[in-house]
Amino acid sequence: MGFFLALASAIAYGASDFLGGVGSRRYSSWQVALVGQCAGALVMLVAGLMLPGSPSATDFVWALLAGAGSATGSISLYRGFARGRMGLVAPTSAVGAAVLTVLAGAAFGEWPGSLVWFGIVAALPGIWLVSRTPSGDRSSNSRLAFVDGAIAGVGFGVLFVALAQVSAGAGLLPLVANQSFGAVLIFMAAAGLRQDWRPSPRVLGWGSASGVLGAVGTLAFMVATQSTGLGIAGVLASLYPAITVLLAALFLGERIAVSQRAGIGICTLAVAAMALG
Repeated sequence: MGFFLALASAIAYGASDFLGGVGSRRYSSWQVALVGQCAGALVMLVAGLMLPGSPSATDFVWALLAGAGSATGSISLYRGFARGRMGLVAPTSAVGAAVLTVLAGAAFGEWPGSLVWFGIVAALPGIWLVSRTPSGDRSSNSRLAFVDGAIAGVGFGVLFVALAQVSAGAGLLPLVANQSFGAVLIFMAAAGLRQDWRPSPRVLGWGSASGVLGAVGTLAFMVATQSTGLGIAGVLASLYPAITVLLAALFLGERIAVSQRAGIGICTLAVAAMALG
């Protein structure tokens, strides 16, 4: 069950990132991320009141840390989508999140096998190929998009690791704190950087849809970690770029350079190797 829930979280995260990315290309990524966090918090609040648990103070501490990771990952990912192609940013963030969760799992006693370590090592040239800009696209925006993807990977890795520490009997109220704290951080960062954070009515649809799907992915992942290891759940959830890239190819007609396709393929195989290991 944990295996399939982790895959379900990847599907939900991938669809969420696609919608958030499309919205960020049309409107401010800060607005989309803020609406998404608020919508996710509202969904979790309703679900949490219907399914109460017995959370401890420690559960809320981990939830707040997860919220910080979620906010960092979301705004970096959407900003990267707005600057560059989804097929470049999403795989970079996925490998970063997968590697971080595997290493955290090892630190918590889940020592990975040789196949997992092979996946980690193989991911490095994949990231290098993905980060290369084709000869006709050496703009600073493309390189900044890769940096955003790397930062997003760290953020999502922190999200995955922290969520796995929430106890099984905590219920869903810690996830309300997770989403709400993420919204507060996005607001504070946007205001401090003097970004346009006030959502316009046209942003609500994109942000809400992305936020609800993201909340579903978060819930599925947290439940998955209760029946399977952090490393396995983390790398399976990190398959979300496959959904994002597929949707981008189907609906946006995105094309990716040959070298970047090779890098994406290596990244995908690296994540699969870590999952199989």
